[in-house]
Amino acid sequence: MPMVRMRLIGSREDADAVINALHGLDGIEHVEEVDDLTPTMRDDSSSSELVDDSEGKIYYVEVEASNANRVDAVQNVAEAIGRERGMVVEFVEEF
Repeated sequence: MPMVRMRLIGSREDADAVINALHGLDGIEHVEEVDDLTPTMRDDSSSSELVDDSEGKIYYVEVEASNANRVDAVQNVAEAIGRERGMVVEFVEEF
């Protein structure tokens, strides 16, 4: 079954809105938020200990779909909610 992996950059509320909407789609086997196992360091600054310039947090989500049509639906729903809420949705092959 196809797997869709995405990074959601925004607030906890934004990420929950996407996750809840995806749970409601037909043909979705599971939706899971994955913990980021490796802490990220800012490599654009020597002040990596400082608060990030961005207010958004990154949420990693995996969605198992039943077929390619459902993959398209997952991507369309995530992008639509992302636009509506002003968040970033990035689809990736692996985290």
